[in-house]
Amino acid sequence: MLKYFSADYVLPISSPPIRNGVVAIDQDGVIKGVYNSDEAPIEAEVRKLSGVLVPGFINGHCHLELSYLKGHVPEKQGLVDFLLYVMRHRNPTAGEEEIEKAMKKADEMMYNNGIQAVGDHVNTALSANIKEKSKIQYHTFVEIIGLQEEVVGQKIDEAKEIEFYFDHLHSSITLHAPYSCSKSMLTAFKKSVSERNIISIHNQESEEENILFRYAKGDFIRFYKEIGVDISHFKPQARASLQYFLPYLPSTNRVILVHNTYTTVKDIDFALRTRRNVALCICPKANLYIEDTLPRLSVINHGADIIIGTDSLASNDTLDILEELKVLHRHYPELDFVKTMQWATLNGAKALGMGDQLGSLEVGKTPGLVLLKNMKQLHLTEDVKVERIV
Repeated sequence: MLKYFSADYVLPISSPPIRNGVVAIDQDGVIKGVYNSDEAPIEAEVRKLSGVLVPGFINGHCHLELSYLKGHVPEKQGLVDFLLYVMRHRNPTAGEEEIEKAMKKADEMMYNNGIQAVGDHVNTALSANIKEKSKIQYHTFVEIIGLQEEVVGQKIDEAKEIEFYFDHLHSSITLHAPYSCSKSMLTAFKKSVSERNIISIHNQESEEENILFRYAKGDFIRFYKEIGVDISHFKPQARASLQYFLPYLPSTNRVILVHNTYTTVKDIDFALRTRRNVALCICPKANLYIEDTLPRLSVINHGADIIIGTDSLASNDTLDILEELKVLHRHYPELDFVKTMQWATLNGAKALGMGDQLGSLEVGKTPGLVLLKNMKQLHLTEDVKVERIV
């Protein structure tokens, strides 16, 4: 039996907004029709809602495993100290039970906040059971961290073993960041993955990362000293980190660059010239939490698809894409809501390899259905709330 929902606006994402539009959806969540107000079947019993109907959000970047660190990590201390804190507190005394409880709560939070799919980074298989039972579709990225030459093969094998526990259609291994992987690791990784392996790598979250690769100086030297890694062999690359590591990645694989807080126009131009399938994921609230700054959207919005992420509860007080959008619109009031909704839905679905089912209100898809309440026409304000309809 079909259910029909109408709202002040229906925002299909893949087509223009429909004033007083109607969405037909079946018991399995499959979209069966999207209509103008005068096109819906005459016999249809339409549930009328106040607000804007949109597809479920796509969270392009998260670390579910770090949910137990909510409220523990000091804010605005910079990336290096954030990383050191997380590394020192990664294994809480309460152990796996505490981690699993926090992950389950975070998963439920995301679903209730209208999130339909998540690109989630892991270092263990602890989240596999939660993801299997979740109402959310996950793509799991198993991170590889490898700075010592002698462990390159071992680290790749360990990541593949962890990946085995997750949905094989929606999982892949990925490099964590250019500062956490040696040149040998970059080279070996490229030879170790198939073309279907989506890559999601942290990129230029801090200016210290660029300083490291340009000059072999800066706060990351302290980072390596504190974790006991000798990088005396590392030579200045005389270029930003993105321009250093991107040529090492497979040329045909889909690549998600995460954060991009200190990415420049020159970096974006470089990435586009390589003709790689690149999406830029921004995590506004985490950027403010860690570095107290935001990506320059005039730079980021330069030809590549933008997607939205929340990062983890170690660097955020919630996992809510609507709240991320509010931050963006507060700091960049010239932004167009319809455009940023595409970043938060369809662009993310495509980046995670789920664009055929999620991210837009199109017949045959199962994108979820979310109501944005208290909207002022198609303008996002602080008063807007999210309600999951389907």
